[in-house]
Amino acid sequence: MLSKTLGVMALPTNLLIGLGLVGALLLATRFAAAGHKIMIASIVLLAVCAFSPLGNLLLYPLESRFPPWDATRGAPDGIVVLGGPIDPDLSIAHNTPVIRSAADRIVEAIALARRYPNARIVFSGGSADLIANDAREADYAGQIFEGLGIARDRLIMERASRNTYENAVFSRAIAAPKQGERWLLVTSAYHMPRAVGLFRKAGFPVEPYPVDWRVGNDAAGMLSFSNVAVDGLGRTDVAVREWMGLLAYRVAGRTSELFPGPTKE
Repeated sequence: MLSKTLGVMALPTNLLIGLGLVGALLLATRFAAAGHKIMIASIVLLAVCAFSPLGNLLLYPLESRFPPWDATRGAPDGIVVLGGPIDPDLSIAHNTPVIRSAADRIVEAIALARRYPNARIVFSGGSADLIANDAREADYAGQIFEGLGIARDRLIMERASRNTYENAVFSRAIAAPKQGERWLLVTSAYHMPRAVGLFRKAGFPVEPYPVDWRVGNDAAGMLSFSNVAVDGLGRTDVAVREWMGLLAYRVAGRTSELFPGPTKE
């Protein structure tokens, strides 16, 4: 509940706009001078988030934490795909799957399913809404997988999870991985450190398969924006949310490391 209320309000864009509004309200009071300073500060900080490479710099260590998966090690026994791309509310409104972001998670998972026809597929995604209705992401993901040629009997759809912690716990319960099996974890590169830490703590060893990169890996990539203000604010919010999530899960004891990384072999 806190992550979906206070956590959302703590994201830079929401926080700074909120501070700006507080400053505007103070202009009509005896604290007008303080209100003026708060407004100026919020505008300047919003500009920094929007037009500087701050978001890229915060995302880069998250996205580069795990290398691309090494296919030379052999075929996996299973593939876990984390939800996030599909908007279940819009999907139920239009009676068809609606993908809003991070489509690479599904696209690459289907490519992997075709490449490794014996691998089981677990899609983990319920509803991220604070007050959820009957719409569940996994229901519509199943339609996409089947529509693109993946047999229904290969799919295990986990539809109860509301966050990454529950993705890990419920996926382990439903997949029941056996000793010695190799499972891939497909999620966005920036989200991989937090996800891997949670899966490890849940007792589900996975091999990271990062997708959906948001920034490049050189100086030019750090400065790259297709829509400067929108991209800058969006990337800053995504990065801050991940760093807050890493800290919160470590404090709560749901991960064993603050910044999970590759295992040493």
